[in-house]
Amino acid sequence: MAVVTDDGGRVLLCRMVPDRGVFPGQWALPGGGVEPGERLEAALRREVREELGIDLEAATPLLFKDDVLEKTFEGGRRELLHMVFLIYACRPASLSIVLNEEFSEYVWAGGAELEALELSPLTRDTLTSAGLLRAGSEKR
Repeated sequence: MAVVTDDGGRVLLCRMVPDRGVFPGQWALPGGGVEPGERLEAALRREVREELGIDLEAATPLLFKDDVLEKTFEGGRRELLHMVFLIYACRPASLSIVLNEEFSEYVWAGGAELEALELSPLTRDTLTSAGLLRAGSEKR
């Protein structure tokens, strides 16, 4: 997962499409799976390029998390998966975002705007752990 920030410290969040994924309809961080034979940072850069249409200027390991989450696949099939999230602090090479079909919209958010978004639980916890969101700040 990529915690992409701009020069003003705002975080790039993407709203998942409502009918599939691990966090349908919620705001989440970009990123995805590692392909066989792929190095971790190469996978992160590929996923960001595929999902956002941008390259990363820098990617620094930040933290990791794991969880068992339900993923909804195209067609409505659901499956519980044990997922490991390797989270990187990232700087984009450009701000010209072009979303793929996994996301419906994106926002650069910081401060109160970030706290007000309907973030996935994993995203909220990740941003809190990274010091980008106050502990206990939840959308009301």
